[in-house]
Amino acid sequence: MLQEAHLKIGLTYDLRSEYLALGYDHEATAELDSEATVSAIDQTLQSLGHQTDRIGHLRQLTSRLAAGDRWDLVFNICEGMHGRSRESQLPALLEGWQIPCTFSDSLTMAVCLHKGLTKAVLERAGLATAAFHVVETAADIDRVSLAWPLFVKPVAEGTGKGVSAASVVRTPAELDTACRHLLTRFSQPVLVERYLPGREFTVGILGTGPAARVIGTMEVELLPTAEQGCYSMENKEHWQDRVRYSLIPAGQDPEADAAAELALQSWLVLNGRDAGRIDIRSAEDGRPAFIEANPLAGLNPDYSDLPMLAGKAGMSFQQLICGIVDSAAARILQTH
Repeated sequence: MLQEAHLKIGLTYDLRSEYLALGYDHEATAELDSEATVSAIDQTLQSLGHQTDRIGHLRQLTSRLAAGDRWDLVFNICEGMHGRSRESQLPALLEGWQIPCTFSDSLTMAVCLHKGLTKAVLERAGLATAAFHVVETAADIDRVSLAWPLFVKPVAEGTGKGVSAASVVRTPAELDTACRHLLTRFSQPVLVERYLPGREFTVGILGTGPAARVIGTMEVELLPTAEQGCYSMENKEHWQDRVRYSLIPAGQDPEADAAAELALQSWLVLNGRDAGRIDIRSAEDGRPAFIEANPLAGLNPDYSDLPMLAGKAGMSFQQLICGIVDSAAARILQTH
């Protein structure tokens, strides 16, 4: 435990309300955080004995750095707003100033936000992931040669943005329509992968490198009231009556155990740090495959998947935040 250090911790975040006030719409701000989330993290850090300083978003951090402000550690939950590397921008800035921050470094953040690159890295490492093709432009659609059905989604979005029942396509015509729609709507490439019809899991990871461990494996089951076939943004936002989340204890379900092991190996290959989530889905034969990584998982204590599964596993929100800070604080010790 490193909490006795009583660190001076800056908090960086993108408040959804600020961007809505600037005219950004509901979908564009879907990944951003609420005041309730920031306050929960702030109060928890203070309860652990740390001194906190609310900084805000990337530009606010830039101004504070230029003014000479410094922190022992920055607790970063900034999603960013612009570019395919938006989650890596704030960690990269802090790396330049040699100020440690929570969660993965800028390289891992950039790779993991691009779902095609993430899958390519893990496929090269020999880990299971659905066959895929990245459609850069409409001219690439005819080059897709994967077994049907397929699943399409934007290559660099989160929170289920761009994912709906229309993401599952079964014919060349449906593929063409879905890809063209997403290329236009999100102005970025489209990931096309073989649709996996099996069970879906999200696996919570806490720690870095050899210290990383699975804290819980949660099955995501769509109820009859849900949009079927995918864990869409609509299903995520209205999860109370659309989704059942079930923690599966280790050693009681071989498929869930295999999903947890695949998630942990994926985390290690991607150099994930401190905490995050790995999403896994099984093929027809029950074999789990990597879907995507979230090295900057949501931390709302009431509805975000990571705190939810941690809570189901018997870990309080305070213990989760403490574990994240402990993992990050170990890097401070290594540099002194």
